[in-house]
Amino acid sequence: MKDAFGAPQSLLLLGGTSAIGLATVRRLIARRTRTVWLAGRPSPELAEAAGSLRALGAEVHVVPFDALDTDVHAERLGRVFAEGDVDLVLLAFGVLGDQARDESDPAAAVRVAQTNYTGAVSAALVCAGALQAQGHGSLVVLSSVAGERGRRSDFIYGSSKAGLDVFAQGLGDALHGTGVHVMVVRPGVVRPARPGGGREQAPLSTTPEAVAGAIELGLRRRSETVWVPAPLRLVASALRHVPRPLHRRLPVTP
Repeated sequence: MKDAFGAPQSLLLLGGTSAIGLATVRRLIARRTRTVWLAGRPSPELAEAAGSLRALGAEVHVVPFDALDTDVHAERLGRVFAEGDVDLVLLAFGVLGDQARDESDPAAAVRVAQTNYTGAVSAALVCAGALQAQGHGSLVVLSSVAGERGRRSDFIYGSSKAGLDVFAQGLGDALHGTGVHVMVVRPGVVRPARPGGGREQAPLSTTPEAVAGAIELGLRRRSETVWVPAPLRLVASALRHVPRPLHRRLPVTP
């Protein structure tokens, strides 16, 4: 359950090396989160992430998880919930792919779609069922502004995020009233923070740390949708209504 500070005491990060996911976990550990499950493919990066969180005082467990291996999602993730209640599940895995390459390599394009959509649907449904069974918890799904409207520059990735976004919205409606809260997060272009905490590198771009702050605030408010940065919602709304001939001529978001 959440503590007196409103932070989850336990959480599961799907995508254990995600920059946004880890920034969020660090922020929540500072708010008294004590048990963390990192789910991801075994790697030195995953082990390093676990070690860095343990150094902050959290009890950290590593769970082997591959978005594409949907046949074992129920078994692998079920082990986590069998250990005790999980207050927060953060679905943060995904791949950008390479648009130019993937257009000429259907197998690579399918891998992007299966990772970002099929794998996410599988993992989200497993976790949603477990959260509903325990009667409480939040599921945070990292979407993207790229899913708002197809763009020449990233329509393979964007289409996968569009599907995930619609799925997560519907799942939130399905779980309404059960005690389970679903929140969709739509960041703009995410870049690493500058050394020394400088300003964002481009208008409406963001950093993992900024997204983490927005997630924490959204959890406190029990928001259903979070845009990062917030003005991006108005820009996306306007672009949604731009005629296609004009939309094709717009510059690619930096």
